[in-house]
Amino acid sequence: MTNDLDALLTALYVKNDDELAGPRWTGRPPVLTDSELVCLAVAQSLLGFTSEAHWLRYARKHLARMFPYLPQQSGYNKRLRAALGLVKRVIRMLPGRVISGWTTAGSWTRPRCRAGCRARR
Repeated sequence: MTNDLDALLTALYVKNDDELAGPRWTGRPPVLTDSELVCLAVAQSLLGFTSEAHWLRYARKHLARMFPYLPQQSGYNKRLRAALGLVKRVIRMLPGRVISGWTTAGSWTRPRCRAGCRARR
C-alpha cells in the first residue's frame, strides 16, 4: 500500500504544483508549500484519519521521506484552515472526484460496484 500511496501523492503533488502556480504568501516562503499541504490533507482523508494528532504522528513515521518538514498540530491546523479554498479547488479538479480509484498503472478508474450495492440504493 505504501507504494500506491507514494505514487498517488507524487502524482497529486505534481498536478497541484502545476495548478496552484503563483505565490500565495508575501515575505518569507513557508517551509511546507501549499501543494505539500494539500497532498497531506488528501492523504489524511484517504487513510481515514479524523484526528490531526494521530495523522501527523503517522505521517512523521511513514511519510517523512516525502515530506521532510511537518508542522506541529496547531501549525498544520492553522495552515489547513487558511488553505480550505485550495483544498476545495483541488478536490473539484480531481477526475470524477474519485480518489479511491487510483491504480498503480497511473490512471484513474471508477471503483466497481457489486450487485449488492445497487440493491441498497
